[in-house]
Amino acid sequence: MDATWLKPIVETKYLSTENAHRYRAILRYFYIQHERMRQYLFPEEVYAFLKQHEEFADYTEEELQQDLDQLVKWNNLIARQETSHVRTIEEFKKKRFRYQCSPYTVEIERMIRTLEQLGDSFGGSLEKTRFDRLYASLSRIEAIIASGFQEQRDEMYQVWEETFDYFKKIIQNSADYMAYLHSENVEERMTSESFLVYKEQFTAYLRDFIVALQKTSMQIEQLLENLPEDGVRQFIGHVVDYERSIPRFADAPPPRPMQIEEKWETWRSLCEWFLGRNGRESELLFLQYQTNEAIRRLTRVVQRLGERHHHFRSRKGDYLHLARWFSRLESIEEAHCLSAVVFGCFHTKHLVADTEATDNIYRDVWDEPPAEWVTKPRVRHYGEKKKPQAIEDKEREKEEARLRYLEEKAREEAELKQFVTDGKIVLADLPEVTPYVRKTLLGWIAKAMGREGQAMKTENGWVVNVVNKEGTICLRAEDGELVMPNYEIHVLSRGE
Repeated sequence: MDATWLKPIVETKYLSTENAHRYRAILRYFYIQHERMRQYLFPEEVYAFLKQHEEFADYTEEELQQDLDQLVKWNNLIARQETSHVRTIEEFKKKRFRYQCSPYTVEIERMIRTLEQLGDSFGGSLEKTRFDRLYASLSRIEAIIASGFQEQRDEMYQVWEETFDYFKKIIQNSADYMAYLHSENVEERMTSESFLVYKEQFTAYLRDFIVALQKTSMQIEQLLENLPEDGVRQFIGHVVDYERSIPRFADAPPPRPMQIEEKWETWRSLCEWFLGRNGRESELLFLQYQTNEAIRRLTRVVQRLGERHHHFRSRKGDYLHLARWFSRLESIEEAHCLSAVVFGCFHTKHLVADTEATDNIYRDVWDEPPAEWVTKPRVRHYGEKKKPQAIEDKEREKEEARLRYLEEKAREEAELKQFVTDGKIVLADLPEVTPYVRKTLLGWIAKAMGREGQAMKTENGWVVNVVNKEGTICLRAEDGELVMPNYEIHVLSRGE
């Protein structure tokens, strides 16, 4: 642990100590003048500023000098003796000072200004263009590495700073905006009728962010996977060398290997945010999940508000229209048919049973076996009898299930191979295919379209490239027909 983490920060004492209102007013004036490029101030200027306000009507110059001396002791101000206009020895002995606020104080006041503007709610935003800018910066790093580091070191340093500036803003703004959406203030506003005015704006904003995120994130992930580790370390070495070449009046910088390792850990954090680590999902996927959940929550709120609105709406006109409709029917059988369509079946019973979930996302409801429901007696003190049972060895069942799974995958791959002609799958020439083949081909096209070069590696080890031809085609399957663009899937490698 770094020893500086444990050191008390005396520069923040002025915020909560006695006479804090005087110290804060003085340092706020110093901060405002610092932002206006006025570094040194005389006590007379500070006193004239304070006397303009009613809170300092009884404030004296002696109290101001005491406050300035205290702030110097807390390292909030830096005192410098003014000797440029001294005419006598007595004037020099009086030690007339000018004061400058310290770097710590500037950052503290800047943080306080940000907190004052923030208010009680979170800020942040979901800017879709920042991912494009981050991808552009990472592409420049890739180009510099590929060119053999022919760029100047200052150019590499600028690219490095831009990359992590965009990355930090993405993390901070997205986290703050998600916290804003889940804050208590927003939850209360969502329950009011006035929220319906903003629902389209919120939904469109989140939906556009998701689309841009999915499009650019795939490109960033592929770029990070392709960047060589040795090349990135050499790039970091050039960045560190440029930082060490900047002249500074300070203590000796840390050793070069320590600086390189620190920046390498920063780079690893960026890669883990997009790619994940040790089998864990990346923070990017978590951000997508949070945004999708926010859209679902907004939709549910709008639906509840709509139901509440329709609950108080008069249905008199609807029922009169239905009554006239029934009156025009010629037979009771037609009336029964219309009643079934409008009101549903009057004697329908719904049965619910616990079914075992499956990991296959393409499995349909009618493919599941029928469920069994065991009725229990309605007795208050009923309890199921349980008998001790031995642990069954199910290794054979597991092996059989594994073999069945492998056989099914082999059959599916063989089914796909039969559609490959001259190293490509022409969707326009395909006969009627099974739903599995249709879903697999559409999944390949969707993944490849989001990657550079429209090439991707499938789950069965094939490397395919999707080519978009002119016109549209009709892809026929056992469960229906799909009109879609004319695609060809070129099989570059089968992973054999």
